Amino acid sequence: MTTSTPPSARDEASEAFATAATAERIERTASALRAHGFIVEILDDMAAVRARISDLLPANSAVFTAASETLRLAGIEDDINASGHYTAVKPRIHALDRNTHGAEIRRLTATPDVVVGSVSAVTEAGALVAVSASGSQLPAYAGGAARVIWVIGAQKIVADLDSAFRRIQSYALPLEDARARAIYGRSSAINKVLILNAEPVSGRATVLLVRQAIGF
Repeated sequence: MTTSTPPSARDEASEAFATAATAERIERTASALRAHGFIVEILDDMAAVRARISDLLPANSAVFTAASETLRLAGIEDDINASGHYTAVKPRIHALDRNTHGAEIRRLTATPDVVVGSVSAVTEAGALVAVSASGSQLPAYAGGAARVIWVIGAQKIVADLDSAFRRIQSYALPLEDARARAIYGRSSAINKVLILNAEPVSGRATVLLVRQAIGF
């Protein structure tokens, strides 16, 4: 016999996954990430994040903005791709034909100077979990980019990896699926998963933890 989760329980879970973590949990998560080789900064709001990213990104560097509602909603995507301050990768790949320039597109997205994006969950033990339907951002996250900057809203902090996957499957995926259907006319899926337990290259990976909830 199968059972289903009552609507009230689903609503409670969604509310929990959408609510920013407490200051204590944010600090505990930041400490764990630092212990695993990530540079971590805790910022109050997205205005502070936008200013900080402007400081962190070298002028004229090749910067790839991974698909992210966090970046879009915060205005970071436009800051990078439309400002003219950087060699923005995304406008370049959008101008290429995937059928005839597929290899170049893969190279541009996999090995930029800097990739800026987000993840779907971060555990209090200091692991980042990124999921993707296409996998286009994952090579740069894993090691292809010389530097990576993740912007993570405090609602993405979870207790452990089990909670991370519950968050992704029950909360983030339905929202991303609705977005993909509205924009692309096709559904989304959890096709590829990257778990980053630590960063072995000193200075490579920066996590900007935002006290606010943003994105999903």
